[in-house]
Amino acid sequence: MAHADLDRDWDPFRLSEALNWHLKPAPVAILRAARVPDDFHARFSAVERRYLFRLVARRAPLTHGRGQVWQVLNPLNVDAMRAGAAHLVGHHDFTTFRSSICQAKSPVKSLDEIRIEVADIPQGREYRFHLCARSFLHNQVRSIVGTLERVGAGSWAPERVGQALAARDRAACGPVCPPQGLYLTGVGYPCDPFEGPIGR
Repeated sequence: MAHADLDRDWDPFRLSEALNWHLKPAPVAILRAARVPDDFHARFSAVERRYLFRLVARRAPLTHGRGQVWQVLNPLNVDAMRAGAAHLVGHHDFTTFRSSICQAKSPVKSLDEIRIEVADIPQGREYRFHLCARSFLHNQVRSIVGTLERVGAGSWAPERVGQALAARDRAACGPVCPPQGLYLTGVGYPCDPFEGPIGR
């Protein structure tokens, strides 16, 4: 979602067509356009954000997924990672999982969900971390996934995640995982500009 203030009152369909013509050949496409209230803001009006992080465990190099997932060599203990993740769900001070250059006014956030799915792939496994919150701190998702990977690898006990959270100290965090594999998969608004009010 993006918003813009325009000098001219464009028909939404014609505007999306014109933008797509000018965007070629960039790998970006406008799917729909709509008129919105003057106080609508694509970032600050959001009430929910969903992220997906993809992690693949296998020894053989990746081909199609190269550059699109984080690859580790050994399988991870998903039950241990889920136990560690349970410490993070809820309303907490996430200073430990916040980048030192984060510009958010407060490290206190409510993390609504962390769900970890596992799928077998040829000669390995893919772990999909789904996280949902109203908003996230800078590097929060990558810090969480990097820490949970240490739990899955057996380097950390699940309880250590809770201890790291309580420490409110960046030094207590596990490693920040690489950006490959991180996807913003959804943003929720109290009112969908295309369809009217949406229930949460």
